[in-house]
Amino acid sequence: MFFEYPRLLWLEILPLLLIFHYVYLEWRQRAPHLRVSTIVPWQKSGKSVYSILRHLPFLLRIFALVMIIVAIARPRSAGEMERVDSEGIDIMLTMDVSTSMLARDFTPDRLSAAKDIAIEFIAQRPYDRIGIVVFAGESFTQCPMTTDRSTLINLMKEVQTDLIEDGTAIGNGLATAVARMKDSDAKSRVVILLTDGVNNAGEITPQMAAQIAKTYGVRVYTIGVGARGMAPYPVMTPWGVDIQKVQVEIDEDLLKEIAETTGGQYFRATDNTKLMEIYSEINKMEKVRTTVDSFPVYRELFGAYAIAALAALLLEFILRVFVLRRLP
Repeated sequence: MFFEYPRLLWLEILPLLLIFHYVYLEWRQRAPHLRVSTIVPWQKSGKSVYSILRHLPFLLRIFALVMIIVAIARPRSAGEMERVDSEGIDIMLTMDVSTSMLARDFTPDRLSAAKDIAIEFIAQRPYDRIGIVVFAGESFTQCPMTTDRSTLINLMKEVQTDLIEDGTAIGNGLATAVARMKDSDAKSRVVILLTDGVNNAGEITPQMAAQIAKTYGVRVYTIGVGARGMAPYPVMTPWGVDIQKVQVEIDEDLLKEIAETTGGQYFRATDNTKLMEIYSEINKMEKVRTTVDSFPVYRELFGAYAIAALAALLLEFILRVFVLRRLP
């Protein structure tokens, strides 16, 4: 057993001081003396029960104080060890947020489906650092790489199409993701790039970004999302939102080139189920375990001391109020 806050144990001096103070008061407040001719009548009487029990409430209170101090010092035990496999993988989810991601060939639309499935993917990678980059006409980091799953999921939920200027800057999105992980010391670094269009914006070409990723040893999995042929797309008109059919245009040759350059793989998702299968496949491929660490399993022990203190205070209260009650 050890204590998380051992310095608090110095507070155990307080009960000792209280004991000395109590003994001193008892000595000062001794009962008055009475001279008698003989003590024979009292020799066999002994001490009364009250004279013995009257100190018990004080002793119980001191015991409770000792237990409380031990409890707040947080006693713990670490007798067991847990072995955890560390993945050692950094993953940057790079997502297209151009307005074309509102097409409804996915349920309810491409962007919402991509976010929901990405959140499931995040939940399945508890030991990896994961970040989020979004891009349209430009790109920015929605969330740096982190192991804080709750923050990551909340920021993924906030991704939407009107965050930045519209367009499709695939090169900028990929370059931003690579820049975020180029200094990482992880054994494996991966970008999952998801888009539904053709590169038409940005200062960095997708080919240049792919070469940068290759230089830093970043593997890129590319995903083209969109049904084949025509897809329903919401268009704002003077009479409200109108659903119109638009041509699905995905530069699959470019996405394949990016994946091949970096040692990754290209996937095409035509509906929610297929996109889920793609993330599941990537999840299985990126399972290279690098280290096995041992972590102590701590067991908190303060509860027993807290219960003992509570029981002592309760017994002290019962004795003082019901058993050793003093009349005014």
